[in-house]
Amino acid sequence: MANLRSKALFFTTSPRSPIKMIPEIQLLVEQFSGRKWDRNRQVQNEFADLLAQSDFFQGKGSLNNKDFSARDRINRSPKALGFVNLSPHIELTDAGNAFIYGKRPQEVFLRQLLKYQLPSPYHIETKKIKGSFFVKPYLEILRLIRDLDGLSFDELKIFALMLTDYRKYDAVKDNILGFRAEKEANKGQYKKIVNEAWTEAILHIYSDDIKEGRTKTRETTDNSLEKFLKTKKKNAWDYTDACFRYLRYTGLVSISYDNRSINFFPDKLKEVDYILETISRKPVFVDDIVRYKEYLFNANIPTLYVDNVEHVVDQLMRISDFTKRQLADKDIDELKDLRDAIVEERKEAVINAQVAEIKSYALYSEIIDTYNEIVSIGYYDAPLMLEYNTWRAMTMLDGGSIKGNFKFDDAGKPLSTASGNMPDIECDYDNFVLSVEVTMQRGQRQYESEGESVARHFGQMKKRTRKEAYCLFIAPTINKASLAFFFALNRINNISYYGGTPKIIPLELDQFMRLVENSYNYPSQPTSHNIKQFLDEVMHQETIAVDENDWAERIKNCVEQWLVA
Repeated sequence: MANLRSKALFFTTSPRSPIKMIPEIQLLVEQFSGRKWDRNRQVQNEFADLLAQSDFFQGKGSLNNKDFSARDRINRSPKALGFVNLSPHIELTDAGNAFIYGKRPQEVFLRQLLKYQLPSPYHIETKKIKGSFFVKPYLEILRLIRDLDGLSFDELKIFALMLTDYRKYDAVKDNILGFRAEKEANKGQYKKIVNEAWTEAILHIYSDDIKEGRTKTRETTDNSLEKFLKTKKKNAWDYTDACFRYLRYTGLVSISYDNRSINFFPDKLKEVDYILETISRKPVFVDDIVRYKEYLFNANIPTLYVDNVEHVVDQLMRISDFTKRQLADKDIDELKDLRDAIVEERKEAVINAQVAEIKSYALYSEIIDTYNEIVSIGYYDAPLMLEYNTWRAMTMLDGGSIKGNFKFDDAGKPLSTASGNMPDIECDYDNFVLSVEVTMQRGQRQYESEGESVARHFGQMKKRTRKEAYCLFIAPTINKASLAFFFALNRINNISYYGGTPKIIPLELDQFMRLVENSYNYPSQPTSHNIKQFLDEVMHQETIAVDENDWAERIKNCVEQWLVA
């Protein structure tokens, strides 16, 4: 149970990606079902240890507070969305079973988002703010997106987080419309308008705390208003980011990464309208935990548009050549299987068309511009866009089979980053393989978060393919610790864990962009032989370099000289 203490809307933020939730819940229930969880530090510590040892986990838990790290992963989204029941003991719910093991996890996830409510037996208002909350947050955000023909990241973080009661909906919508009018009337001053509106919203939400001097935030002794506002803005950003990611996973919405906005896919509007017209806006069973759990854990409620046979038949007739007569004898599950197969086939066709266009170098300027924008203006979900754009760049270099391990949505757009147990991108060039790892991390955290996993993914790929293997590690800037780690690791012969001698090459993003530029200016299409020549030369330079800094300089020279006559 969590207490609601502030008057701001919030969304569960851990795990950050819904896809990452699946193996974590699976690990919990397969290893600890039937055991006590609440206030059981031993089980929580054991889970944290197993999670840290797993191939799929990408987080970095606290060594001193493993039980807290475990609760952070399980007590937030998995519990709040009804996938696991933690009391009186750990068990997978019906909704959790459908999410983890079912054929349509996104559909299950949507149902659970629509049941998430404040307050609830899981989220109880403190006496001080009693009566502030009465809302199903995701349902009302969907309504805003529909009524306003889209919602920007800034609009959600500033205004939608004040939608703590569905009866405030019209006021919040009017505030967003007023914000848009002000933005239109003051072009060129957008950042100033956003900052002023955001600060005003935070001051309004936390006016009581500020008036009573309660401005000290956790893990700091600084009680200044400036620090307080900064912390609350960071929280609002995190909640908005989580909301975007969770809604995106449902398959109903698309995200514009450059202007940081969210809207519905046109072919999903019937499903959205059905939700908004049929699902009650009022929270239920607020004071009855038994009935609330029965409601939350039920995998079949609320009813969605696609639960109706006629609706799915209509979808199939719009996206295929099937006739109503041909579909008449199929049940709802068979119809959905057929629909999903057609959607997957269409997605693959879209991706293949992208690949053909990319390989022609028709998107060269766009790819370079996207890199510059990722670094300079900050795309929404920059790590995902960096993976996607690097997959496009490697595909453009040609000469092999290039596989991006990030997920695509049904429209062939990037949906989520690669899972934690595989490289971001895998390139198969027949007689050798190349893994490509990218990160937006900088400083010491880059080394701590990426160093070991990059080497592990390299070793796994080398063992799996039984080919000569290389790895490119690409970041906007390469941290000194990362550079030193890879330099030293490459000089150790015959490491069984990494499949032999590692060959990991760190490249700063502008260096990789220079490689792409050189390939664009090359008289003919580069081949896998050209790529291997570059990789071998960099590794040769590593063997004669005095130290890691000398090697870094030699890498620069290799980049400059590649494919240059």
